[in-house]
Amino acid sequence: MTTPVVEQRIVKSRDRVRAYGEVFTPRCMVDQMLDLVSDDLEDGPDFVDKTFLEPAAGDGNFLVAILQRKLQAVEKRLSPDAWADESLFALASIYGIELLEDNHEEARAAMLAEFVGFHSRHDAALSPDSTVVRAARFLIDTNIVRGNTLTGLDWLGEGIQFSWWNRVAHSPGIVQREPFSLASLRESSGFDFTVYETYAACPIDRIHEEVRAGA
Repeated sequence: MTTPVVEQRIVKSRDRVRAYGEVFTPRCMVDQMLDLVSDDLEDGPDFVDKTFLEPAAGDGNFLVAILQRKLQAVEKRLSPDAWADESLFALASIYGIELLEDNHEEARAAMLAEFVGFHSRHDAALSPDSTVVRAARFLIDTNIVRGNTLTGLDWLGEGIQFSWWNRVAHSPGIVQREPFSLASLRESSGFDFTVYETYAACPIDRIHEEVRAGA
């Protein structure tokens, strides 16, 4: 019996193509492009923490493919007792910006589904209210923003902000959030006068309960 070929959607509508230039990249092309950076994704030192930014995330096809490869490498290279924390650090390293609301929602949902599916495949089914899933949802919601990469503004018209999720030295599983702006990545000179929140270090599986420093 032959398996039916599933035709991949590369456009949602002609109107969207005309209005936004929206064309989705086929998975085969996504894989070919990610093969070019496989060392960073899967083989190199500190592969879990290598950061990736998709400036036109669409429905998350690149984001999910990056996460899949990172999680496969986590499974292959690290011991099972590290998978929960390291899968969260993998999520924390992936960023995206998407202009359209429906795509943005689909991208976030696809990332969470991939994360939960990874654990389910290893007999570690996670309930929606578990700390790991709540932490994963928080990281995805924070790292994948709805906005316009060209203008640097989010959907509310404010400057797009992200956060680094820095491991705390000599404290396995502990992370400290460090906010930064998209604009700061583009400016090679000058000062960033943005006033950012500061956060206390906490376990990554409790990042959704983070506490602002001094609170």
